[in-house]
Formats: sequence, structure tokens, C-alpha cells
Amino acid sequence: MAERTLAPPRDHTAGPDRRERPPWWRSELARLAEVTALVGLVVTQPLLDVLGRSPDFFLFHRASRGDVLLLVALIALAPTVPFALLGALAVPAGRLIRAAVHTTFVGLLLAALAVQVGRHVTPLRGVPLLVVAGVAGAAGAAAHRRWRAPRRVLRVAAAGPLVFVGLFLFASPASAVVLPRGEGGAAGIAGAGAHPPVVMIVLDELPLVSLLGPDGRIDAERYPNFAALAAGSTWYPNATGVSGWTPYALPAMLTGRYPEQGAAPHYSQYPDNLFTALGGLYRIKAEESITRLCPPSRCEQATTPEQGLGVLVRESGKLMGRIAAPVDSRVDPEDSYRERTAAEAGLDAAEPVPDDPKFRWDTLDDNQPARFTSFLAGLRPDPRPTLHFLHLLMPHSPWAYLPSGAHYAAPEDLPNDGTGWVDLARARHLAQLGYTDRLIGETLRTLRATGLYDKALVVVTADHGVSFRRDWQGRGMDAIEHAANEVAWVPMFVKEPGQRAGRVDDRNWEHVDLLPTIADETHMRVPWQMDGRSAEAAPRERADKRFYDRPGQPVTITGGVPAPLPPPAADPLVGTRVGNVPVGGSATVANRDAFDAVDPARGGLPALVWGTVPDDVPDGTRLAVAVNGTVGAVAPVVPPDAGGRRFAAFLPDDRLFAAGANRLDLYRVGDDGALRRLTLS
Repeated sequence: MAERTLAPPRDHTAGPDRRERPPWWRSELARLAEVTALVGLVVTQPLLDVLGRSPDFFLFHRASRGDVLLLVALIALAPTVPFALLGALAVPAGRLIRAAVHTTFVGLLLAALAVQVGRHVTPLRGVPLLVVAGVAGAAGAAAHRRWRAPRRVLRVAAAGPLVFVGLFLFASPASAVVLPRGEGGAAGIAGAGAHPPVVMIVLDELPLVSLLGPDGRIDAERYPNFAALAAGSTWYPNATGVSGWTPYALPAMLTGRYPEQGAAPHYSQYPDNLFTALGGLYRIKAEESITRLCPPSRCEQATTPEQGLGVLVRESGKLMGRIAAPVDSRVDPEDSYRERTAAEAGLDAAEPVPDDPKFRWDTLDDNQPARFTSFLAGLRPDPRPTLHFLHLLMPHSPWAYLPSGAHYAAPEDLPNDGTGWVDLARARHLAQLGYTDRLIGETLRTLRATGLYDKALVVVTADHGVSFRRDWQGRGMDAIEHAANEVAWVPMFVKEPGQRAGRVDDRNWEHVDLLPTIADETHMRVPWQMDGRSAEAAPRERADKRFYDRPGQPVTITGGVPAPLPPPAADPLVGTRVGNVPVGGSATVANRDAFDAVDPARGGLPALVWGTVPDDVPDGTRLAVAVNGTVGAVAPVVPPDAGGRRFAAFLPDDRLFAAGANRLDLYRVGDDGALRRLTLS
């Protein structure tokens, strides 16, 4: 009988088509790498790109190096955490569920990326863009599920967030804030002659034309304190800024050089400036806002806006919301640069402030910007020559003050351009300019009370203006091309020590002339080459202007002193009393509740009324807004936008309001002038 050999047991895992599956944790790490890559493209890259080009964001909030590094770490790591946690929760559910969850993540992130790309490369917005992005996300998820190549690409791209962080820290303009390299600067050389104290106020976003009356002079009725300043100083009506963006404009003013590079407005990038030129001899008391040109060795800037990691995270979150939205943002990022009031900063009890002026509920002192309050407190005689410097974001948006000093609330998303909106924006700007005039008045009173007025060189100007011309609102290149008279020309007043009588000098002044002029007036020699020309020298021969929308790319502006703009037309209904009229229609007022309990003692009034009307109300329909029976404003219904068929009316006269409950009425104005009261909700 033949011997039978037994075959060994079959190994079912062997063979070229039977490879061992990797451990589950290795698969999860690969999936996490893919999510990290997509989060980097959706969140980390766009957010750090915008912040990296906005060093003024960190400078305004006086962010420390540690705050910025923590923020960058959060932006790079935190968005991935929810995906990692949800993926971990899916692990016990089995391989198929884990794969489905991961594919869903990939699809959602690809759709979010498609929204951002679509906003840049297509005209689609809103729901159509979301639909297209959803289709793109689903297609991308299917491709990711079916083929290996997309997965491999994403795993390699997981290094992206580290690259984006590196670019932010070492190559972006904001890197100067995080990693400043030196703070040296050339000190000026004291010459023969007196070295008077210098008081310098740089206002922001103030066109000269906003101050002018019909006769081309400063409007003394609307702005009595600016007019008083002009009456005792030298006014340069042909003065222009060099840029519509403060991070370029202010360094040019304080270095005497045209902007040649897109650098952060930081002492490490502009080591030679007014503060270093005077700092060897002068004591420096500087209140900067969105620049940090005074190095720590020269001065400390104690008064700050809200700062710390919390505010950086909050504002960055708002920015991310605008980046990720399927619609264009109507919010100007610089509207987050709001000056805190003295009361908000806790300075009202700590710093001495003048008793006057007060608006009629005695709270203007609390409503003063904290930076201004601190500046006033420092205006005291000093045996050492002193530079008192203030850059104040007034009357810069966000517009929140009435001429009386009362503040009011407004939604962030009100447009500033387009039918109806640009007129509202200008009215709010002029009201805040009226409040700014009060602050100038407080400064002049303080200078006289302390004896500094006669002794000091007093400089008041603005870094740039802003256009309120329809379709060309703002400070960009389009506004320069169509409304240079509003963007470039700014108020410029120089009161020399001992000067009593006002003068007008119509020379071609450009803001690079500011530092040479101050150097001559203080008898200091600036040890670097400047582009500007002192007012004590012969006027420049050319009549045109240099303006920089981008550093190193000057634009030539022609034209002389701008003509006054006509004041906003007053509707004849404003100020009239309204009796009983028939009811006809309805409207929604978003801040209706604000009229139920007005508390003027806290310094705030509901001076802006906004809401919506039904779709059948035609564009341009006039609405009259009355408070306690008196019409305070007439506003049009504007064409519908993402906010609906809206209206907004501005009530700048605080005398309309009373403490306690106030009656708000809204009327539709017919073509014949007849009123019909709208039912409010």
C-alpha cells in the first residue's frame, strides 16, 4: 500500500493578492493628515494670508509677541480638533462607518474651499454659489473615495499649515510685529535756537472739504473750534496726504519720505522717524493708534484699545466668517479699529479731564476716547522740551457719535455706497466730525489753561481723506481717480510759538513736508535724506501731487485747493410736527425696543433707525421718521440687497429724545407729500 503524504494546512493570508491590512491607528493618522491639509487650505492659509498683510491689526490691538504666536497656533491647530474628535468617536463603529465619516468630512471641506475659490473666480454669490460648491464638494469626495491619487496628494499637503505659519512669521509684513529686528534710529542734532514743546494731533479719514463752508473757509458755524484754530495758526489749504491707507500715509508723514515699500508701520521697518529725530533731546509722550513708530527705548504708550488674546481671537473669527461666506462682505475691516471711550477703559476716574464741554446730559467726558483723555492729561508744562503726539481715529468710521458727544448704535453691515447709502454715510461722517470739533476745542482750552498754547508748536492735520461720491466711496484707487479732492486734500494747521494771527499759505504742501517743517521750527537737524520740503523753504515749483495707492508706484494728481461741497440737502419735513394721519402699510424697525427706555445719562441715544419694508414698496419711497411727534429724518427705501428691502434714517439732533419711553413713528411720504403712518413691528 502506497504511503500517503499529508499536505500542510493552507495559509489563507499568503499569496501576492492577500496583503495584511495596516493597523487601524495608521489609517486614522492618514485620514487625519488629509483633513489637516484641507483645513489648512480652507482656514489656515486664507486667514494667515489676510492677517499677514495687515500688521496694523496687531499694532492697533497692541498685541504682544506671545499673543500673536498663540493666535497663529490656534489658527493652525484648533480647526482640525473637532474633525479629529469626531473621527475618534467613529472608531468603535467599524471600518465602513469610519470611512463614510471621513468621506463626509472631505466633501464638506472641499465644498467650503469651493465657496472661497468661487467668490474669486466666478460672479456667483449666495445660494447659486453654495449649490455649485456643494456639487464640487460631492464630486471631490467621490474622487477621493474612488482613487488613491487624491488621498496621496492630500497626505503630502498635510505639511501645508506649517508652511503657511512659516510664511506668516518670516515673510509677511506682519512678521515685523512678531519678530522685530532692532529699534535703532538716527537721533536729530540740536542746533542753535529755542526748542519749543510740540503738540501734534493727527486725525484720521478727514477730507478738507468736510470742513469748508460755502465761502471756502473753515465753517465757523458748524466747526467753531477748527475755525478758532485756523484764526490763530497758518493754514495750508493746498495740503495733501500721500496715501489713502494709514500704514503708508503716517510713516511718510513722520519720516519725510514717500512710501517705497509695503512694510509694517513699525519702528523696526522705519527706524528713522520723528520720534527718533527729536528723541535725543525731547521727552516723547506718544499716543499712536494703528502704528508703532516710536521705539520702546524712546517712549511707552500706556493707553491702549482692548487687547490680549481674547480680542485677537474674536476679531479673527469675524474675519474668517467674512472669508468663508458665499457673499461679499459689506463690512470694512478697519471698522474694527474703534477707539474705546474713557469710561470703557476705566480712565474716567483715573485721569483729570476738563469740565467743558459737556453735552446736555453731562456725559461727554465719559464718551471721550481713552487715547484722547490720556493725551489731554499729559499736556502739562515740562522743564524738558516735550513732544506730545496723538493719532486719533476721528472722525474715522465706524461712525458712532453725534455732534453733541452722545453715541449711538448701528449695524455693522450697512453699506456705505450706492443709492441712499452714500448720503447716509456722509451725514454720519459729518456728525462725527462735529464731535471731533469738540475734542479740538478741549485741546485748545487745555493748552491755554496750562500756558502751553503760546509756547508750543501746535500741529493739527489728518493722514488722508475719504470720498463720499456715489459709486466711488472710500479711499482706494477708484476714489482717487474720480474724487481726489475728497481723498487727498486734508486740513493742515501749524501754529508757531507765539503766533497770534492766522495766515493762509497756499503753497503745494505734501505730507512729506511735515517732518522737515517740524525740524526747522524746533531747530533740530534731521540726519537723513528726506523727500519733503520745509515750509520755511521756498515752495516747490511743480503744482502736481504725488499719491501712493501702492508703495513705490506714485500716481500724479493735478488740481488745486478743492471747492467746497454743497451741504446735505435738508428735507422740508424735518423739524415739523405730525398730527393724526391715516394708517397705511407696515414696516419692521430692527431697534424698535431701544426707544422704550432711553437713558441719556449713560451717554447713548437711538439716533439711527433701521429696518425693512414689504417687497411691494417701490425703490426710492420716502420714509419720514418722527420721535415724540417731531420728524427727525427722511430716508429713502433702497434697492434690495442681502439684508432685504431696507431703510436707515439718521437722527443727529439729540433734542428729539427724552429720558424714558419715547414714541417712534414711521410714515410713508406720498408723491403729493401726504403722510401715511406705518404699523411697526
